Amino acid sequence: MAVLTVMLIYPLFADAYSVGNMAYLLLWVFMAMGLCLVWGYGGMLSFGQTLFFGIGGYAYGVLAINLGGEAGTTVLALLAALLVAGAVAAILGYFMIWGQIGGVFFGIVTLSAALVLAFFLGQTAGPEWHIGLARLNGFNGMGGMASLNIPWVGDDPLIFEGLPLYYLVVSLLLVVYLSLRIFLNSRFGNVIVAIREDPQRAELLGYDVRKYQLATFVIGSMLAGLSGVLYTSWGQFITPASVGLPAAAMPIVWVAFSGRSDITATLVGTFLVLWVFQILTIYSQQAALLLMGTMLLCTVMVAPQGFVIGVVQSIKRVFAFRSKQGAQVADEGKA
Repeated sequence: MAVLTVMLIYPLFADAYSVGNMAYLLLWVFMAMGLCLVWGYGGMLSFGQTLFFGIGGYAYGVLAINLGGEAGTTVLALLAALLVAGAVAAILGYFMIWGQIGGVFFGIVTLSAALVLAFFLGQTAGPEWHIGLARLNGFNGMGGMASLNIPWVGDDPLIFEGLPLYYLVVSLLLVVYLSLRIFLNSRFGNVIVAIREDPQRAELLGYDVRKYQLATFVIGSMLAGLSGVLYTSWGQFITPASVGLPAAAMPIVWVAFSGRSDITATLVGTFLVLWVFQILTIYSQQAALLLMGTMLLCTVMVAPQGFVIGVVQSIKRVFAFRSKQGAQVADEGKA
């Protein structure tokens, strides 16, 4: 509640640029939470979440341009883009899961799919590469799509830029987070965790492991698509670089560092990592990338459960130790 209150009143003490920049940082968290669901809870290491990020972003751009970007049509473009990302995830996931591709090979296939998409988009610079009125523009990226907007008072739409976009992202983040908490605490959530721990035992108990895994993969991929849509709406621009290898590695670092087994740790940790990364990028992009690599290495070697989870557990142990000491002192006083 305290964190939500701070997020709601933050625009009162920040300038317009800082508010827009905060919205930019927060919109990436959806992709991280999706990966946490797929990898941390479902046990499927997807190295290609940017595949669905790119599909969602490009689908939104194409639809927004062809629909005209008028009030209400961008919301339709958002919903349709999420359905496209979900459909691609369902097709790819079906062949991987029913083909019994697991472990590191699951990550290799998803990464390969992301790199194929990035390569394809990179060579679409010619005028022949267009979908209706929307030109893909190769490495230069696709632009010209309208920002998200809805009908408002009079003839003027409410355009989600700056402050409205910030509150939209915060609202969506709250809804998605609470929905995931309910989902993960439900019977379905318990089943996917059981499948992660022992798929054979879950199958012997009567659960169709493949259907649960596919549903988890699709939901996590649609969250990555939501990040792509919000990113494209925020900058009215998207390029193949947002799908390629450097971009694909980032969500893995965010979730591994934060703690892939806890959705709350992923939310908080991802935002903190992105905030620090952006500050470092201002001074040196190489230093920021070096930090990301160092964080992943330290996480694997020192805190495989995630540094955020490790810090929280350490704090709990300190408070438990102090409480125990306080109880002992009180008992000695009574004696």
